[in-house]
Amino acid sequence: MRAFTAIPQIVNQNAQMVHRIFNIEQHQIETDEKIELILDKIEEIAPKPLPEQIFQTGCVWDAWAYVSDLVRSAKKRIILIDNFVDDRVLSLLDKRTKEVSATIHSRYYEQFQTDLKKHNEQYPAIDFVQLPHKNHDRFLIIDDKVYFMGASLKDMGSGLCAITKMQTTPDVILELLK
Repeated sequence: MRAFTAIPQIVNQNAQMVHRIFNIEQHQIETDEKIELILDKIEEIAPKPLPEQIFQTGCVWDAWAYVSDLVRSAKKRIILIDNFVDDRVLSLLDKRTKEVSATIHSRYYEQFQTDLKKHNEQYPAIDFVQLPHKNHDRFLIIDDKVYFMGASLKDMGSGLCAITKMQTTPDVILELLK
């Protein structure tokens, strides 16, 4: 008999608890939607890398920061084609995530080869490809995008220079290197 009379009380208490849980869930859904809207607005107004960027003489940090952002944006690969590289380029390429491969196409310099060997003993490897001939222009390939660089990566911003996103594909540039 006691059990029979306690059942309506238990049902009533559980109903209140279910109702409170439902209200909490509804509030959480509304909060998630508001957060999503806020994040979308932030994404809309956040500065985006421009397809072309010009750096006046002395804007070394601005150029470094811009290229660093390009390197960090890579999802698959980074390929640098630049006749004149040094250990600063290794530092810059280390800003990539672990799953992103990095390759430098450059001229052979003994000091750079020593730096690269030491670097690769400790950090994710950066591959080196000897350029078969001298190249005047420099290119930075980030995934499937090609950027034309008006100065060597290590010298960006020390003099007037630009970085321009090109319409060509990486395959075209890499084929022309041969």
